[in-house]
Amino acid sequence: MKFGREYEAQMIQEWREAYMDYRSLKSIVKQILRYRLQKQQRPPRPPPAAGDTAPLQSDGGKGGKGGTGAAGLSRRVSLYRAFSGLTNRAKGSPKKSHKHNNPLSSKRHHYHLFEDDDEQVILINEDETASYTTTFLSPAEEGGEMEVQFFRRLDGEFNKVLRFYKQKVENVMEEADELSRQLNVLIALRVKVENPNVDFPPDINGVSSGPASPHTTTRTPATSPLDVIREMEQTEDKKVFKPAPVEVLDHIKLKIEPETPLTTLKCMIMGLTSEQTFSKSELKRAEELMSRAFVEFYQKLRFLKSYCFLNQLAFSKILKKYDKTTSRNASKPYLNTVDHSYLGSCDEVSRLMPRVEATFIKHFANGNHREGMKCLRPKAKREKHRITYFLGFFSGCAVALAIAITVLVHIRGITKSEGRHQYMENIFPLYSLFGFVAVHLFIYAADIFFWSRYRVNYPFIFGFEQGTDLGYREVLLLGSGLAVLTFGGVISNLDMEMDPRTKSFSVITELVPLALFLCLMLTLFCPFNIVYRSSRYFLIGCFFRCLLSPLYKVILPDFFLADQLTSQVQTFRSMLFYVCYYGWGGDFKKRTHTCYESEIYKELYLAVAIIPYWFRLAQCIRRLVEEKDKMHGLNGLKYLSTILAVVARTIFETKRGTYWLTVAVTTSSIATLFNTYWDIFKDWGLMNRNSKNPWLRDKLLVPYKSIYFIVMVVNVVLRLAWMQTVLGIKEAPFLHQRALVAVIASLEIVRRGIWNFFRLENEHLNNVGKYRAFKSVPLPFQELGGSKSV
Repeated sequence: MKFGREYEAQMIQEWREAYMDYRSLKSIVKQILRYRLQKQQRPPRPPPAAGDTAPLQSDGGKGGKGGTGAAGLSRRVSLYRAFSGLTNRAKGSPKKSHKHNNPLSSKRHHYHLFEDDDEQVILINEDETASYTTTFLSPAEEGGEMEVQFFRRLDGEFNKVLRFYKQKVENVMEEADELSRQLNVLIALRVKVENPNVDFPPDINGVSSGPASPHTTTRTPATSPLDVIREMEQTEDKKVFKPAPVEVLDHIKLKIEPETPLTTLKCMIMGLTSEQTFSKSELKRAEELMSRAFVEFYQKLRFLKSYCFLNQLAFSKILKKYDKTTSRNASKPYLNTVDHSYLGSCDEVSRLMPRVEATFIKHFANGNHREGMKCLRPKAKREKHRITYFLGFFSGCAVALAIAITVLVHIRGITKSEGRHQYMENIFPLYSLFGFVAVHLFIYAADIFFWSRYRVNYPFIFGFEQGTDLGYREVLLLGSGLAVLTFGGVISNLDMEMDPRTKSFSVITELVPLALFLCLMLTLFCPFNIVYRSSRYFLIGCFFRCLLSPLYKVILPDFFLADQLTSQVQTFRSMLFYVCYYGWGGDFKKRTHTCYESEIYKELYLAVAIIPYWFRLAQCIRRLVEEKDKMHGLNGLKYLSTILAVVARTIFETKRGTYWLTVAVTTSSIATLFNTYWDIFKDWGLMNRNSKNPWLRDKLLVPYKSIYFIVMVVNVVLRLAWMQTVLGIKEAPFLHQRALVAVIASLEIVRRGIWNFFRLENEHLNNVGKYRAFKSVPLPFQELGGSKSV
């Protein structure tokens, strides 16, 4: 693989614009190469006059902003020692500015000439703001203006990278100090809650008794556990003990948000605030938050280290390519400047990483180095050959079964038989449920494939733990496996002949759809670590939070799942039909039911269609209350209009009449227009007439602009498709009414799949614009009387 592709593949996608633009610099080098090749084919011109050199002014670039414990003490005792900090910077001390050991730098402007034997190539200037400007010393040569352009662009990229890296390192150091203070409070809380009964041997370090310092206590026969918990500190020529800072707890409060619906209701209705009880549950929750914060912080350090390395490598590659093209030796002096700049000489990140590792292993991994590093550096998921094998196997079986069903239907003349209507009214709705789920899995697999291809960081957006996200092969495997089971069940129910003695069908075959449904539910809730348990539990957790939408803080995976459920209304109705058919309203042995005549069924039929839209409406209301953003209110109105349209359409299906037809058409039209507008303008961020890409948006991931216009048209057409029930299209030629409903429902799932890709593309580009590459983890402690962290 060429370096350019490998370089882009290894980028942190949310920081993409902050990386050195290797592609543009390479294009300038190619222009220089083409010019030199053309020059060799034409006679040389007279040499330039002496004294034609001129300083090169840089445009500045574009882009982003720039203890070990005492010997003999047990590890359990060390968990309660005061934490000395990750950065060893005292609280309140002034920030230590980084001074790199650049032999070329000075307090003011500095110029340095670099020589390659007898030829001077470039002159590099570093000003007092640590920005670099390069002067090319032979601009009057033929093609020299292109080399001037190269170094001007190179300086711009170098200064951009420096500013961004320096800003991120400063942010990381500030966050390290805050984590140190939070960890110190956590240790104090751990001491108070667990009340450890540990003891130090007397005179363990030869410290004689004497006047107690503000940070020491005198041992007495009736001493408390806090008096014997010490951390050894070096102070000039003697050693003293520092107790765990339990007094800190008097000045902080826990910021642990309520996570159960009951506590949320108490806070919302009764206005109760949680009291600090310093209980074990509070300690456990605080430790979980701190553990997550340390994992995210360590990920930031790894990203910064990777960012630094990749950019240094890119500068090396492009300068060597320039040297090879121009037969000059500019790479050595310029790379020497890069090495002595903040980018090459700052070692804050490298020194911080081992200290974070040691702290995490000690306090959050029970001293187990392997488990601690497993949490900090989870292994990347590896592609397994058996996944590909079984995917091909199940896909082949599904295709073969589909062909077999087609042949059986044709040979037996089932489409023209007397039992056709009975089969479509009773059996087809049972199997259509599995069809809707399988189609959604196939569409989701296609989304994952294209997200990966266009480098949309969907695991980060959804909040998947590293190594647990499913690739498109795994999702296709699940879909094809479900398709095989479904087609096998369909074949078992294609027998249209009843037993003349009982006038009923075989009980075993009639129970096949119910058995498949139960198997699907058991697999989804299976507690064993099979069939992607982490992904199943993630899905169940999201669904549970959707079910109690107003009582949980709304996050992207939750409302994204709720949006998927709005396209699965027919699946919910099929589940309701299962209950009725095998329950109170049907006789499955004779393939008959009275569900459609039942008033209870009609009411539930309407309710299950509204539930997914209610999830989204409740989430919008919650976000409106929390974030005070009117856009969430408008989004809620969109789902409210859809609920009214669904109600009107469902009533029209049962009651008919001109009045309900008018109401259904009106509400459906309003909902369709509202939803279509929101899809294109808000969710996808398109139709911006003043953007760099007219009528689209400034940044696009798909290189073909026509794709965006095509999907907008397709989205409108598919939005109109679900209005077919209102318009009275009940049965097409050679297509039963139930089959037509299934086709329309499948088209809605396809539309949702298209929406998924462009919705996450827009979300990803928003993250890129804000350089948002990490999850925000709330810290557990806060100072009393303010909103600042400890």
